Amino acid sequence: AAESDSLANDLAESVVRLVADLVEARRAEGRQLRAIIEGQLVAMSRLTQAAEACPGRQPEAVKARLSASIAALMEAGGLDPGRLHQEAVLIAAKADVREELDRLSAHLDSVGELLAKGGAIGRKLDFLAQELGREANTLCAKAGDIALSRIGLDLKAVVEQFREQVQNVE
Repeated sequence: AAESDSLANDLAESVVRLVADLVEARRAEGRQLRAIIEGQLVAMSRLTQAAEACPGRQPEAVKARLSASIAALMEAGGLDPGRLHQEAVLIAAKADVREELDRLSAHLDSVGELLAKGGAIGRKLDFLAQELGREANTLCAKAGDIALSRIGLDLKAVVEQFREQVQNVE
């Protein structure tokens, strides 16, 4: 009987230690994961700022590209200058990535707020990862400039890494 009681006590103490060790291991893993995600957040913010400042998206650069395209088309002849102007305005409007940059910034702010809040944020981070991916894809699709396209591709890569890490968050 004494031997059974001793074994039961040893077993109970072992279970308590194992649970405590497991909890500490999960906390350590969470701290490491948070550091990784925060680093990715910084990288995504830096790339969004780089896209914002990219010389190729400045109105003068967009105008120069459109002017060169229009001049080449005009040389081919047979094009109505008024209609060509309307098409150029539509193309310029479609090439503007202001909305995408604004949404990227808003989503990144939301990620930062969720990380600061803590708790069960995995699903919300997963949703934001999807939204960040959409905006990065649209940024790349609209990029009329090689530098902006490269920034967009780098952003897509970091967003994908972020999405993979978010899958490990509860």
